[in-house]
Amino acid sequence: MEEHNPKRPTFYYWIVALVIIVLLNSFLFPMLTSSNVKEVSYNTFLNELEKKNIDKVQVNENEIFYSLTDDGDEKQQKNTANNFLTDFGGGKTVYLTVKMEDPQLVDRLYGAGATFERVAPKEMSPLTMLVISYVLPILIFFLIWRVMMRQMAKGGGNVMSFGKSNAKIYVKAKTGKTFADVAGQEEAKESLTEIVDFLHNPQKYAVIGANLPKGALLVGPPGTGKTLLAQAVAGEANVPFFSISGSEFVEMFVGMGAAKVRDLFKQANEKAPFIVFIDEIDTIGKKRDGQGFSGNDEREQTLNQLLTEMDGFDGKRGVVILAATNRPETLDKALLRPGRFDRRIPVELPDLHGREAILEVHAKNVKMENNIDFSQIARATAGASGAELANIINEAALRAVRCGRDKVAQQDLEESVDVILAGYKRKGMVVSKHEREVIAYHEVGHALVAALQKNSAPVHKITIIPRTSGALGYTMQLDEDEKFLMTREEAFNKIVTLTGGRAAEKIIFDSITTGASNDIEQATRLARAMIARYGMSDEFGMVALETVTNKYLSGDTSLACSEETSAKVDGAVVELVKKAYAAAEKILSENTGAMHRIAAYLIEKETISGEEFMSILNEVRAENGADNVNGANGAYSTDSTNSADGANSSDSKNGTDGANNTSNPSAQTAGNFENTQNTSDTGPAKHADGLDGKEV
Repeated sequence: MEEHNPKRPTFYYWIVALVIIVLLNSFLFPMLTSSNVKEVSYNTFLNELEKKNIDKVQVNENEIFYSLTDDGDEKQQKNTANNFLTDFGGGKTVYLTVKMEDPQLVDRLYGAGATFERVAPKEMSPLTMLVISYVLPILIFFLIWRVMMRQMAKGGGNVMSFGKSNAKIYVKAKTGKTFADVAGQEEAKESLTEIVDFLHNPQKYAVIGANLPKGALLVGPPGTGKTLLAQAVAGEANVPFFSISGSEFVEMFVGMGAAKVRDLFKQANEKAPFIVFIDEIDTIGKKRDGQGFSGNDEREQTLNQLLTEMDGFDGKRGVVILAATNRPETLDKALLRPGRFDRRIPVELPDLHGREAILEVHAKNVKMENNIDFSQIARATAGASGAELANIINEAALRAVRCGRDKVAQQDLEESVDVILAGYKRKGMVVSKHEREVIAYHEVGHALVAALQKNSAPVHKITIIPRTSGALGYTMQLDEDEKFLMTREEAFNKIVTLTGGRAAEKIIFDSITTGASNDIEQATRLARAMIARYGMSDEFGMVALETVTNKYLSGDTSLACSEETSAKVDGAVVELVKKAYAAAEKILSENTGAMHRIAAYLIEKETISGEEFMSILNEVRAENGADNVNGANGAYSTDSTNSADGANSSDSKNGTDGANNTSNPSAQTAGNFENTQNTSDTGPAKHADGLDGKEV
């Protein structure tokens, strides 16, 4: 196999540069220097002397240069087709003649009134001529070339790198990543362990005739550790690691992306065993739809070349192609068939134990106190990715430094969860007394409605402190265990809880505010999901009227039914939400005393714990002769989205299609009161699932 020689293009470049310099010195430069002078006979020179038309004369060893006076030059130009002007004659034509043996030359020049001088002969050494003609131009070319290389390097390119892949090559000593650095993805690590074992012991598989999977596609939401897993595979196998983004194959010039693919696989084959990691492969692997110019666009050519290269290399050599994407539904089917990307490895959001393990991994590099309860933080961060959990640890460390401590405490972690959930506290924001009362009753309305219903998670905290996200207050609850299924009754109770804030405003103030805007959005979304996606409607039954797109990203939905059916769905959604609002209004009307007591306490303290909330509620119910509410067994809930978002949008984060893992929102805000303007105190708006609908 021919060795890869990256210096070969540079060698050709310098050969071309040398040829150009020789041609310039042989033809162009002599032509330019000689074309300024017009050669004449010595007889012509003498005639001009006699006519006294000579202006300036320069006598050299073998040549005489002269220029004519103004009158003589005008006469001469009438008979000359081409004249060349130089500075010698002050803008006049310069003439050249051969010097003859003429002893009376000086007298003739003097008699003609010409200005004349004699130049002593100066012979230039051959070495000097060589330096000026060849060495100096070569140095100039070299300096220009170096400057161009440096500028292109700063811009991420290279003049001589057309068709070359820009893959970053890592080795174990540089990355240092192993499976020990990856937590919360045990299933993915197990799937990749086989690849590592093959790279270590290929003979074991060759005996039985098994081939290594050519490609493995890592699929999952952003921040779950897909790139980290690929680096860990390379670190465990102790083989080089190529890392390149799919966007780097896309070039302005058609065909350059395909050339980079060829070069990438060529390098991988030369240095096998090897791991090639293509991040965001959906950039070049999108479905071919023939909408381009005769199907001959850059992305399609790049994809075709990638398909060809994956078919062409030998899997027994130990070249593994890993790719990552969070949009698998957009990939071309030819890319996903067996023989190319043989395996599809889900890298989902971590579960409760996974989140706890991730927190412990990232906490190894941070000084922590001994009494840290990672399980509580893990329960409070349901639906969070590995990157978000790492950010929580870092935020806690920063808070500890701000507080003047050298170790992270439990309160730092809890506050960092609030920061990720709703932003930093807005200490300078002034909320009027009336609006504080509205916010407090709104949050208490959510809490009471949820507490007086069954199958809900315990309240962890209620606050009316404004946050930088725009939230003016929120209620958080922590589930003891994760849930993966949700009944129709639980879903309906969620909608009832979502409407509790608006119902409290109506009952206490006989008015409504914009604080329920997000409640309305969440309630509508959950009600629509119950009817159109989960088959929880008697009218439509088990008919899928709504589909989910980009489940790992936005989780957007689209109706797949007629306009008539869509109108019926809208009507059913309205009726369901109205029914839930009536139920919330009934619950709060029967417990106005508890609502007043808890709201007054919340206004005074600004933040109360779940234990304080339950203590006041049970105290009021005992005074009224009612049974206590047992918060420990989940007989109450303030989480308006504990399963609500699991029923409509949380699946977009956890990657489940059917059951829609409703455990993700186990620790959420119930009715975040948020300023809809984000610039004024008027119009608080409630977020039922945290920051901008993001479940954390």
